[in-house]
Amino acid sequence: MEYRRLGTSELLVSEICLGTMTYGQQNTIAEAHEQLDYAISQGINFIDTAEMYPVPPNAETQGRTEKYIGEWLSQPHIKQQRDKLIIATKIIGSGRNYKWLRDDSSAALSRKNILQAVDNSLKRLQTDYIDLYQIHWPDRNVPMFGQVDFDPEQEREMVSIVEQLETFAKLIQAGKIRCLGVSNETAWGICEFSHAAKRLGLPRIVSIQNAYSLLNRTFDSHLAEACYREEVSLLAYSPLAFGHLSGKYVQGTAENTRISLFPTFGQRYQKVNVNEATEKYVAIAQKYNLSSTQLALAFVRSRWFVASTIIGATKMTQLKENIDSANIQLDAEILVEIDNVHSRYFNPVS
Repeated sequence: MEYRRLGTSELLVSEICLGTMTYGQQNTIAEAHEQLDYAISQGINFIDTAEMYPVPPNAETQGRTEKYIGEWLSQPHIKQQRDKLIIATKIIGSGRNYKWLRDDSSAALSRKNILQAVDNSLKRLQTDYIDLYQIHWPDRNVPMFGQVDFDPEQEREMVSIVEQLETFAKLIQAGKIRCLGVSNETAWGICEFSHAAKRLGLPRIVSIQNAYSLLNRTFDSHLAEACYREEVSLLAYSPLAFGHLSGKYVQGTAENTRISLFPTFGQRYQKVNVNEATEKYVAIAQKYNLSSTQLALAFVRSRWFVASTIIGATKMTQLKENIDSANIQLDAEILVEIDNVHSRYFNPVS
């Protein structure tokens, strides 16, 4: 397992990150702890969660994922390793009707809400500090989660980026969080956060967690340049495109999967050319005696801007295959074939 630095920070994270959004919905606490134990035994030091997990979010289960992780972190043998682990969590942005999550949902990233969210996460995680605290999605109006076009008609009040950074600066000074990241962010957002921080001496963002896969390479252009120039690392989520790139949906919807259980949750993966492109990538994997999962994860891991690839699994067999993909290196011939398919089926789930 290789370890990579997050942006300008001192955090060294494993090239594979364990995602946890199924804990508490599709995975029991015993299954969650089994996954966590196995992941760190394989050299993974990076665990990602969020205050709204598990998904799909609802009032009954909200925060359960962090609680499962907190129970695991509180075990004596794990507690001794806390300084070697990188724990990341997230605060929601505005624009979603999650009034059950916090007392004040009118301004998602207000100072009051940020302070409350951090304290709640610390309590659930049973830890004194969060290594990487991330804004789950922007507080402002942006296209996201499968949307493409920016619509000024959707403008709403937002907490300024400077005000957000000032609050996070207080939390860093208090030792409650170590570093700051964003998620589902745009190139404009990366630059605005970075320039405000440098101009005012506030904390710089060190990472961006955005979707990236063989079916969604929109990061390759504007975001890649912004992150290169501002020294921000990508944490790639959905590297298997909601399971599509495992090949399990090629012959139809598999049973007991997220898409079959929660059909409205993966609408961005129901667009034109998703199945056709997936079939082409599966064929490349078969040609080179790889599983389609190995091909997809190895491709994401190979990109120069990716610090860590976030994997998620409901079964141990899936988790082991995902982690083992760290041993796969794609040669130039395979990458050319991948780019040929990409040119024909350009970002079908962008």
